[in-house]
Amino acid sequence: MNVADSQRVASSLEQLGYQATPQPEEANVIVLNTCVVRQSAEDKAAGRLYSLKPLKEKRPDMVINLMGCMVGVKGTDHLRKRFPFVDVFSPPSDPSPLVAYLTQDESRALEVSATEERYALMDDELVLPIDERGKLVSAFVPVVLGCSHACTFCIIPYRRGVERSRPVGDIIGEVRSLVDQGVKEITLLGQIVDRYGKDIPDGPNLADLLRVVHDVDGLERIRFLTSHPNWMTNELLDAAANLPKVMPHIEVPVQAGDDQVLENMRRGYTSDDYADLVARIRARYKGHTFGVSVATDVIVAFPGETDAQFQRTYDLLSELKHDVVHLARYSPRPGTVADRRMPDDVPEGAKWERFRAIETLQEGIAAEINARYLGETVEVLVEEQVRGRWKGRTATNKLVFVEADHDLRGQILPVSITWTGPWSMQGRLPVISELAKSQELLLADENINPLAT
Repeated sequence: MNVADSQRVASSLEQLGYQATPQPEEANVIVLNTCVVRQSAEDKAAGRLYSLKPLKEKRPDMVINLMGCMVGVKGTDHLRKRFPFVDVFSPPSDPSPLVAYLTQDESRALEVSATEERYALMDDELVLPIDERGKLVSAFVPVVLGCSHACTFCIIPYRRGVERSRPVGDIIGEVRSLVDQGVKEITLLGQIVDRYGKDIPDGPNLADLLRVVHDVDGLERIRFLTSHPNWMTNELLDAAANLPKVMPHIEVPVQAGDDQVLENMRRGYTSDDYADLVARIRARYKGHTFGVSVATDVIVAFPGETDAQFQRTYDLLSELKHDVVHLARYSPRPGTVADRRMPDDVPEGAKWERFRAIETLQEGIAAEINARYLGETVEVLVEEQVRGRWKGRTATNKLVFVEADHDLRGQILPVSITWTGPWSMQGRLPVISELAKSQELLLADENINPLAT
């Protein structure tokens, strides 16, 4: 059995582009597959692990994976304390924790790419071709064009003009067309999506639009972004929480945690206002198994930002514990108020230090939040296949990878989460044994033909 498990791990690694090497000193990844049928076998495995410790200290980027019966299926806390230099612990017959660990950078890159794509769509800098839309499981539908708020760092009002809300009929027509092409999930887009309808006297608001979109037959999931704290009303929050197709994932940028920086950005709210909003959002999802995921945007090193002001941003994020932080270092954008009136006076070195500090903080927060999913079964909408694994998302927008030989695209499936990290999770589908399948077929035949034996 261990030989078969090792072959499966080797195959999974080869699919990621790795090759076998006979020398541990040459390896990027070392997998120690263990047996504990006798104490001597467990002692031998522990001794082999300790012999690898100096190599790990010399090459900290090398990945050590402890696998098999020594890990078992009852938790790894005791092993993590005993072998803190081991990177990944995998139960018998399951290479997925190692694969997930090795592809975390890819998962993070996928998240960054998805964020950049929706920014480009909101900026009207990206239009998906019709043939590509026909292959999508999840699609964006712009509902508010342009913007009239004019944050001092933003160029959109100058390039895309004042905000214009699209007619409800046009939006619903587009949603229905996408659903007819196989789309299961749509995301309503706007620079400030919760200002939908504000430019139309006595027009509908975003809560009204959500209710209408919710009635489209065949549509499974609805999301909306990006919101502004000033216009995320209780009516909108109630609609989002009470409509089953609207997913429990809210994106609401804070941008900074210091009130003076927020004023310089012309955001129109204080850090306390924002914290109160996050509390109101979470209060509406207390009955949900995993609550609601809250994502935010942050700009570090805005003109004039001092170390103390940055610390207040850091402290706010540490307190609120967002699921996702879209993080950016400030850079001047020609034509904006900030570029014209505010010197870019934070040194480049300080910009990177602040960026990495929040990046490290958020990585720990996200890992802690995602760990709550370990061992749980969640519904995942499968979107596409990436390097041999199926990629999908939970209702709370968590990225999940599943291995399967058959086509899962477009299906909403129960997935048991077997590994979690800050950027993604690994899961497996419910297993029905071949014996159980054959028995089901036999029973079905017996029900059709009473003479079957």
